[in-house]
Amino acid sequence: MQFCDECGSMMVSVDGEMVCQNDDCGATSEQEEGLAEQFTSTEAQSDDDVIETEEGANFEGKPTATDVVCEECGHGEAWYTIKQTGSADEPPTRFFKCKECGRRWRGYS
Repeated sequence: MQFCDECGSMMVSVDGEMVCQNDDCGATSEQEEGLAEQFTSTEAQSDDDVIETEEGANFEGKPTATDVVCEECGHGEAWYTIKQTGSADEPPTRFFKCKECGRRWRGYS
């Protein structure tokens, strides 16, 4: 990874030249020797392992929990995802979506 000498923003490779991503800066420089082969474009990375927890997230197809009960409809199965919401030494948070009524809630360990 290469950073702009002018403003400190991350630079990206464009046609063999490094270009600052800060629109206000626009500085360019030569690529550092040997770094061109090490760059990975974030556009090529997939988001298959991203955990969606916001309101419109699709939980269907995620693992199923049978040790929970929905407080709204009483159903005993829910899809869930796990996300580290606190610091690394705290347990992760489980996000649930009821398979029956679609209610969402969090579970803390």
